[in-house]
Amino acid sequence: MAKVLLLDDEVELREEIAAFLVKRGWTVDQAGTVAEFQERASDLAFAIIDVMLPDGSGFDAAVWLRARHRDCGIVMLTARGDTQDKIDGLIGGADHYLVKPVKLLELDAILQALGRRVANDWRLDCQARVLSAPVGGRLELSASEIALLALLARHPAKAVSRRQIAEDFGFDWVDYDERRLETMVSRLRQRWRSEAGSELPLKTVHRTGYTFAAPLMLA
Repeated sequence: MAKVLLLDDEVELREEIAAFLVKRGWTVDQAGTVAEFQERASDLAFAIIDVMLPDGSGFDAAVWLRARHRDCGIVMLTARGDTQDKIDGLIGGADHYLVKPVKLLELDAILQALGRRVANDWRLDCQARVLSAPVGGRLELSASEIALLALLARHPAKAVSRRQIAEDFGFDWVDYDERRLETMVSRLRQRWRSEAGSELPLKTVHRTGYTFAAPLMLA
């Protein structure tokens, strides 16, 4: 299941939450400080962030994370139930705000609900040249791979012909060797499989070309 990054400086509580989530099928990574959290904040789908931390504020950590992972689900934890704290957390980018002691089944249900929110959205960051899966997994792409996926994203649920792809790349179709495209697609699929451990929804359409068989958002 998707990766959850848990930030809390209370070791016993953090390990209790992590153990529960692992039993529920989640992949969990842990951090005890904001600095450690920022080092580990890659390829994650969800973050659980305590407000009071030894080297900073959980609110600031949430703002930092939201600026870098716009689709990440963020749950704030705190021992304080002040309305203003909740408002600050939600404005800062949190999706949910839970007061300790945390009800673990409720936390699991919140993560599942957040997962459904982004369940079908792939993200293609053309500037950073990164493809991200809905619930974890990312791959840095070449310029040609970005161009291909961006073209497919502009034609959702449709097959894009090999000729259209070649011409979009700036080649003359008459002189274009289709094997170059086939090799690029094959390598891209293999790289994604190796990096993410899943299949890339880049499908071959018989006698036509290719399609990306999932919603793909351009960023």
